[in-house]
Amino acid sequence: MEINIKRMLKSFYSDSKHVLSVSYKPDMPTFKRTLKVVLLGTLVLGALGFIITEIINFVT
Repeated sequence: MEINIKRMLKSFYSDSKHVLSVSYKPDMPTFKRTLKVVLLGTLVLGALGFIITEIINFVT
């Protein structure tokens, strides 16, 4: 059991190290574009949830 935990932690450390080595800080235009897409998606999903809630309240 202990060997399995050690192997899992070693694998997690190795994977985390790899992710940090290939990641980069985005430039400002890329960051702004990503922010716009995330905010638009949040707005659309929120509006859709609100509309569905209002339809359900109207029907019941």
